[in-house]
Parts: sequence; structure tokens; C-alpha cells
Amino acid sequence: MEMQHTIRYPVSVSGVGLHTGNTTTVTIKPMPENTGIVFQRMDLKDKPQVEADIDYVVSLDRGTTIGRDDVKIHSIEHIMAAFHGLKIDNVLIELDGEEVPLCDGSALEFVDAIKKAGIEEQHEERRFIHIEKPLLYEDSHKALSIFPAENFHLTFMIDYNHPALGAQHTTMFDMAEEFVREYAPARTFCFLSEILDLYNKGLIKGGRINNAVVVQDQKLTTETVTQLKNLFTISENIFEGKNGFLNNTELRYPNELCRHKALDLIGDIYLIGAPLKAHLLAARSGHAANIEMARRIRKANIRPRASGTGKYIYDIEQIKAILPHRYPFLMVDRVIEIEKDKRILAMKNLTVNELFFQGHYPNYPIMPGVLQIEALAQTGGLLMHNTIGDMKEKVTIFMGIDECRFRRPVRPGDTLFLEVELTRFRGKVCLMTGRAMVNGEVTCEAKFMISVMDKR
Repeated sequence: MEMQHTIRYPVSVSGVGLHTGNTTTVTIKPMPENTGIVFQRMDLKDKPQVEADIDYVVSLDRGTTIGRDDVKIHSIEHIMAAFHGLKIDNVLIELDGEEVPLCDGSALEFVDAIKKAGIEEQHEERRFIHIEKPLLYEDSHKALSIFPAENFHLTFMIDYNHPALGAQHTTMFDMAEEFVREYAPARTFCFLSEILDLYNKGLIKGGRINNAVVVQDQKLTTETVTQLKNLFTISENIFEGKNGFLNNTELRYPNELCRHKALDLIGDIYLIGAPLKAHLLAARSGHAANIEMARRIRKANIRPRASGTGKYIYDIEQIKAILPHRYPFLMVDRVIEIEKDKRILAMKNLTVNELFFQGHYPNYPIMPGVLQIEALAQTGGLLMHNTIGDMKEKVTIFMGIDECRFRRPVRPGDTLFLEVELTRFRGKVCLMTGRAMVNGEVTCEAKFMISVMDKR
């Protein structure tokens, strides 16, 4: 069983933002279990927060920006990679500006800060996203695929048709063993021919010779040197490198540029909200492809779940002690996980021996839709038990169903996953949303209302 992690003590990192050019300090603080990763703008009125989640990604222009309303946080990919690589689940990141510092162009300074603060194991089990079938994203010369795997693996390939780079590839077999040593120090890069255009677009104002690897894909002229020094207020000498990189920048790895692209992917994909158990295979993937893949995972309703047996898991005997239902109308076999006051994930294994299969389309047996809704309602009752406490003298009663849709048949041999979220609880009335799923595909979904009543 793998538990969630936060940091032991607050820690700060300061530096210039790549795109804004402004100096910002970020302070990382420990947070309780199931909080997630949250950014907070301390420089704004009311100190608004933005969760690190793909639903809040608002820009992917040479970096990943999240935001809500008019509040934005730029360039979060490197610090997110540090959290992912070090298995940090719950932290608050306070900023006194709008952009995370670039530092030396890698994730190394964030990694060092987190290690200095100390990593603390928490009391709730980590939830993982288990990929059960391949997903593919393709766009022009870019591709990103994801395949089922027992742990997180990553293979990345780039080929920019440049003699200083050549074709590069990298493979990560074990995040815990390889991230800090092999990927965190890999720096961001750009091509010399891009710099002026990017600056004119309002980007890379904080770019410097010492925080990015600049690939010489064109001749460095005296005019270009003058422009670069004036735009970026650079006092040091700028010269054409003999190794294909401006100022003869020495690479930290022969394939450092490929490793940095992998680092970006590690950070971006963590915005799905939980670590993956999957193998990612990428070819020239960038921020747009990374986020699109994360969105496709969420669209496929592949939700985080625990890998082991956490303290909130109920077996059938525990379920029978909570719910009044009995065979053949007990529709929940096991509870996989519960987030108190928020969400529950349960399951029902279906065999051909279920009574309803004998009469519901006997030549093509399918589970009646109303029984899927009943299973979701019973799952909601289990969530209320966890929310309220002792339910021995209470019972949950259906009061209403809205926006119910059935998406695909459920057949003998299927494992039906039942996910219910509590959206409102006032007095004795609960509003919930639920979805039933088989192999990550939604079979039915609905909003429903239940009442918690005293037994008479």
C-alpha cells in the first residue's frame, strides 16, 4: 500500500519568470490528505486559489498556464514535474507574482527545495489512474500514446533535423530511481531563430544565457547580438558556440533536450490529478499534446482509485451491516474508496446467475437500467453512512432522478464500477451525481436526490 505525501516544513524558491521577466517567490507549504496541489496568488485581493488541474489550463503558449476568471499562474510545468517525480500529493504553493520562477531552466531547484523541507508520509492511501486500454493522440508531426502498465514508464523521442541535436530518445523505467538523477536537471531550450519572434509575442522576457540552452540554427550576426543584449539587458558576452549551442553551452546529458521534453510531460500529465500506472510513448510531444492526452483520459472517465486496501474499503459483510438491502436487491459488492463528504467508488461483479438476467432479454441478457440506478443509489447510501456516521436507526430513500442517460449495455461477466459524488447536503436531503462504468466507459449517469430518514 502506497500512502500520500506532503512536505514537512514550508520552503521558498525565488527567481525570474521566463515569460513575464518578473521576479517571483513561491513558498511551498504542507497540506492535509486529499487536498491536492493548489496554487495561491498572495499578491492579489482575496488571495485567490487555483487548483493544479487540467480543467483550469488556460494557455499552452511555450508553457503551461492555469487560471480561474482573471487569475492566472504561468509556467507551472517544472514545479509540477518536481511534485510528480517526488510523489508529492498535497501542497499549497503561495506566489507573490503571476509566474513560477524559471531558475536554471530545469526542475532541479524545486527538487532540492522539497528535499530540504523533507517529505512526510500521510495517513491516506495514494490513488492512481490505471490505464486499461490504449489511447492515442496525433497532430501533424507529433504523437503521444498511452498504454496499460503496472507502474509509470515513459519513452520520448525527438528529431529536429539539426546537426547539433540529431535524433534523441530517452526511456524512464522507474520514476523513484531515475527522476532526480536523470531528468530533474534537464534544462529548457529554444532555437536562435525563434527568440526575436517569441519576444515580440510578449514571451521569454526573462530568458537569459544561463537559464536555457539556445540551439544555433542560424548564423549569429553582430546585429542579432546587439538585439539580444538590448532586449534582455544582457551584460555578458554573447558568441557563436563551436558545439552548436550559443556560448558553447555544455549539455548536462547528450540527450538533455529530449530529457527536458520528457520533464515537461511528467509535469503536465500530473494535472490529471493523480499519478498514472501506464506507459507513455511520445514523439515530439509538447504542452498541447500533453494536456490533450490528460483531457482524453478524463473524458474516458478513467478515475483515480486506490491500488491496495485502504481503511475506507468495505467488503460485502461490512456493506450488509450498513445497508438494509438483501439478495436479490443488494447491488453493491465492495467499496473501493471513499473521500469523506465528497465521493465514493464501489463495484458490483455481474455473473449470468443474477436473477434479472433470466428474464431480461434472455437471448441477449443485459442488466436493466433501473437496477443500475438502484446500484448508484445504494452506493450513495454508503457515502452518506461515511458522512453522517451511525446509520443503524436511519435509512436512505429515493426522492428524485434527473438527467438520466443510458450509454451502453451491461452484460454478464462485466464488473460495474459505481461512482457517486455528493453535490449538496442540507437538512435531511442529499443531492448527488452518479455514473456507472464498465472498462472505463460510462454505462449510465444521472443526478438524483435521496432523503435520510429515521426508521419507524
